[in-house]
Amino acid sequence: MAVTALTALVPQALAQDRSVASGTHPAPDTRLGTCEAGRLCLWKKPDFAGARQTYELATVDIESCTPLPKGGDAQSLANRTGRPVTTYQSAECQETGEFETYPGGGTWVPRSPYQVRAFKIWEN
Repeated sequence: MAVTALTALVPQALAQDRSVASGTHPAPDTRLGTCEAGRLCLWKKPDFAGARQTYELATVDIESCTPLPKGGDAQSLANRTGRPVTTYQSAECQETGEFETYPGGGTWVPRSPYQVRAFKIWEN
């Protein structure tokens, strides 16, 4: 039973190590949300809570603005696409509002500094 518990923690610990290296890491008491490799996951609420939306390269145009569904926003995210992702406060990806680019190697952001309403996935 101890081996099973340890095995369950390894992916979370590895993801947390990557997020610490990238400078975007959750507080020690925050559990990482579930986000499969190759995906961008966005949660409605901080700390990976609330409704989750997922996106992958097969369904998103690279370097194009992808707005969240009408009236949708997100307050936490995980980038596991393998590519940089820029999130925008503006639903049109306007740079007059807040925006931030996150590395694609496993970035976990429990509390975005703004409401995410759109994103772009970039080429490497």
